[in-house]
Amino acid sequence: MSKKHTFIDLFAGCGGLSEGFYKQGFQGLTHVEYDHWACESLRNRMKYYGYPEDKISVLEKDITDNDIIDQIEFEISNKSVDVLIGGPPCQSFSSLGRAKDENGMQNDPRNYLFESYEKILNHFKPKIFVFENVTGLLTAKLGKEKTVNIILKKLGKDYKLINDPSKMVLNSCDYGVPQVRKRVILIGVRKDIEIDPAVIYKGIIKTHYNPDSIGAEIKNKKKYVSVKDAISDLPAIKPGEGEKIIEHSISSWNDYLTKIRSKNDTVLLDHVSRTHNEQDRNRYKAMSKNKWTFMEMLEKKPSLNHLKQRVFNNSYVVQFWDKPARTIIAHLYKDGNQFIHPDHKQERTLTAREAARLQSFPDDFVFEGSRTQQYKQIGNAVPPLMAEAIAKSIKKVLAKS
Repeated sequence: MSKKHTFIDLFAGCGGLSEGFYKQGFQGLTHVEYDHWACESLRNRMKYYGYPEDKISVLEKDITDNDIIDQIEFEISNKSVDVLIGGPPCQSFSSLGRAKDENGMQNDPRNYLFESYEKILNHFKPKIFVFENVTGLLTAKLGKEKTVNIILKKLGKDYKLINDPSKMVLNSCDYGVPQVRKRVILIGVRKDIEIDPAVIYKGIIKTHYNPDSIGAEIKNKKKYVSVKDAISDLPAIKPGEGEKIIEHSISSWNDYLTKIRSKNDTVLLDHVSRTHNEQDRNRYKAMSKNKWTFMEMLEKKPSLNHLKQRVFNNSYVVQFWDKPARTIIAHLYKDGNQFIHPDHKQERTLTAREAARLQSFPDDFVFEGSRTQQYKQIGNAVPPLMAEAIAKSIKKVLAKS
C-alpha cells in the first residue's frame, strides 16, 4: 500500500479544505483553529474518517501564540509534512470590510495573520502549500504596496509560485459546486522539488461550466449544478419548522446528490428553518414568487419597505432554482436575508443543511454547536468539492515526485 501523503491545516474552520484532502486519501496530522465549535466539528470528522482517539489532533489555539510551532511539533511527533493548507481570515482583504473602515483596514491585525502562516510554512517546509483567500486580496494594499505582492514575496522565498495572480482565481462552480464562489488559491512548490506549480494548476480539472462561460469554455464540460439540483429533494418547511434529525430518502437522484449523499443514508441533519416576522415572510414570498430584486420589490410593493432600508441592493436576495447560488457568506449567521428560498410557498431563508448542500458538504457532515454556530462554520468554509479538485491534482504530482 502506498504511503499516505500528510497535511496540516491552518485556520482550519470546520474543515472544508481538509474534507477535500481526506476524500483524496491524505492523512491529517493536525488542524489549528481558534473557534471552539469549528474545532468540535473537526474532531468529529476525524473520528468519522476512522482516526483513533489518540490520533485525533485539533489545536484549539490562537495561531499567533509564541509557542505555536512547538505545539504543532508535539502534535505531529516527527512526521514529515507533505502539504500545508489554510486560509487566514479574510475580512480585512474583502472589499466590503475595507469600505466600512475609514483606514481601509490597514491597521486590522488580521492583515498580518498570513505572517503566522509564513512562520509555520518556513519551519515545517512542506513540499507544497495551498493558501486560500478572497479575491479582494488582489486589490488590497498594505501601505503603498499591494498585499498580494507582499505575500508572494514572503511565501516565495523558498517556494516556486506562478506569477500571474489572475490564474490563481478559481470559481467553485467550475468544479461541480452549486454556487458561484471565486477564491484566490495560491499554490507553492518547494524550490528543491522538480515540480512546476503551473502543472498543479493545470491539473485542477474544471468539470463544469459556469453561468458566465462562453464558447470553448463550455466544450466537453457538464452544465453548472443549480440550486434545484442541490436542494429540491429536501422537505418543504415553513419558518420555525424542521427538526434537528429527520428521516429522509431521495426518490429522484441526480449526479450531484450521489456525490454528497450515500444511497443507503436514511437521515437528514439540521434542516431547521429560522422563525421570521410577518413582514419578512411577505417580502420573501413576493420576491421569490416574482423573481424580484429588493429594489424591484420596493417599486412594485412599497408597503414592504424596510425601515432600515440599506443603500445597497443585496440586503434581500432570492436564490433561483435554475442557477447556482450566490456566494455563501459567514454573514448568514446574523440573518439569512441574502439567501431567500426559491420556493415562495415556504416564505423563508435557507436552513443550515441547505446552505451546507450549496457549499458541497456531504449530508453526513456534522456541524457542532447552535444553529448560529453552524451557519458561521458553513459560510466561512472552502467548498469541499473544490478542495477535492485541488487535492486530486496535488496527489497526482506528489505520486511522481
